[in-house]
Amino acid sequence: METVTAYLGLGANLGERRGNLERAADLLFRSPSTPVSNLQLLRSSSVYETAPWGYANQPDFLNCVLELETGLTSDQLLDITQGVEREMGREWSLRYRPRVIDVDILFYGAIIIEQANLQIPHPRLHQRAFVLAPLAELAPELTHPVLGLTVREIMAEVDGKSGVKLWGPPLDLPHPDGPALQA
Repeated sequence: METVTAYLGLGANLGERRGNLERAADLLFRSPSTPVSNLQLLRSSSVYETAPWGYANQPDFLNCVLELETGLTSDQLLDITQGVEREMGREWSLRYRPRVIDVDILFYGAIIIEQANLQIPHPRLHQRAFVLAPLAELAPELTHPVLGLTVREIMAEVDGKSGVKLWGPPLDLPHPDGPALQA
């Protein structure tokens, strides 16, 4: 089975924000529909506190990026990420509003996907410092397959960097055979 490296952006601004990020990471890995061999969480970025984007009248977010290796198709990965959001009580009724968790597929290898329900790379990634800062921590030389720029280059040009502050250490990632892996 061929595997790809993918990056997921996680964000939360309701409830116990860091706990929500950790629970989402755990649920991604332990989903009953995800055989362990098909999804391996490799690293977590540090956690960043970020000003809201799109709708300012809400609490600040905690955000991080997870690097994973997967043999899942992009559609299967989307099903799992949306399942985690549903299980944690995410509501999709209002765009850019407060949320318990948000899990976005940022990159899926160097593959470009344009479907009604899924666009990869994430279509607004290049506009969002709150995603680019943690992504740059993990993969600064990763090249955006549409823009032809590295994450570092995109981060240098993005607006909103002043609203992104290092908040805490990387998440403790779940491991199927025992204790958490340290990032």
